[in-house]
Amino acid sequence: MPDPLDFSGKVVLVTGSSRGIGAEMIKAFGARGAQCAVNYVSDSSGQNKTDAETVARELKNPLVVDCDVTNSAQAESMMKQIQEQRGGLDILVNNSGIIRDRTIKKMSLEEFESIIRVNVTGTFNVTQKAATVLRPGGRIINMSSVSGQMGLFGQANYSSSKAAIIALTQVTARELARQNITVNAIAPGFIDVGMSKGMPDEVTENFKKQIPLGRLGDVGEIVNAALFLASPMASYITGHVLNVNGGYYMG
Repeated sequence: MPDPLDFSGKVVLVTGSSRGIGAEMIKAFGARGAQCAVNYVSDSSGQNKTDAETVARELKNPLVVDCDVTNSAQAESMMKQIQEQRGGLDILVNNSGIIRDRTIKKMSLEEFESIIRVNVTGTFNVTQKAATVLRPGGRIINMSSVSGQMGLFGQANYSSSKAAIIALTQVTARELARQNITVNAIAPGFIDVGMSKGMPDEVTENFKKQIPLGRLGDVGEIVNAALFLASPMASYITGHVLNVNGGYYMG
């Protein structure tokens, strides 16, 4: 029996893979034989590029691509680069995302729109451009959040964006089904890396009390969900939201 988690010969792009969950995902695909494209967005300090190159050093023959996912032309250029240098794309993980919490009373329009722009418009842009280079039987995995299912306090922008990603996932699943491309979302709960990492200890402990499994999730548990959805084991799953939240939300 072939190993269903052997991604040899597959080309994988994880957006926002210079750090956090995205970095762990791309490294996991690489460790299982995939040809990997590491994506970052340029920043004034050059830190994102440095982080992306650090991740790339753990991969075999990686492609490191600078792309602002909110920029349609840059997203198109990224896909052309992947097409020209790797011959196409098999697995896309739309992982790029940002968070800026504030109550509705205090949230500026820019703070609302900037989150929507990166999290939703960015996912749309990359998906739209990827559709031209994704091979039949391909996989798209979008990163949603428990916040998009429950509407967490102080996250009008983030919750809205993650709820929109669920709807976008379902529409994309319908439209790309004729190419045998599956499209699913992962909705993490509170994970011990990335955005949840910066929470004050008392907030973390309060959330733990509300989680049936009594702990934060491990980044590896999100990575495993992505590996599963990208594998042949999930070939008849599309338009689905996979909750990885320790039971914090059951829907």
